[in-house]
Amino acid sequence: MRKPPRIKLPSPIHAGAIIEIRTLATHVMETGNRKDGAGNIIPRDIIHTFTARFDDNEVFSADLNSGISPNPYIAFFMQVPGSGTLTLTWQDDSGTTTVEKIAINVT
Repeated sequence: MRKPPRIKLPSPIHAGAIIEIRTLATHVMETGNRKDGAGNIIPRDIIHTFTARFDDNEVFSADLNSGISPNPYIAFFMQVPGSGTLTLTWQDDSGTTTVEKIAINVT
């Protein structure tokens, strides 16, 4: 990803609340089915794995494939047990891993 992903969290966050986390990754998501101007196949390059962890616990994961659009939008819900760190990880076919960490402080 060239740009850091956008991440939206509600505010304020209360302990025990169920919150929606929204992310938007900037990625071309090339399927490997198209050809360039010279007729050569453009290699596949998609985000294939997304995971969300709160401290040491996985709270959401998704395996993506070539049917997903460019700049994928992912939204999921989680219950917040207390303050901690939310770690979001995107992995793509080119070997790039993007990790974003967000401190969550409950009120």
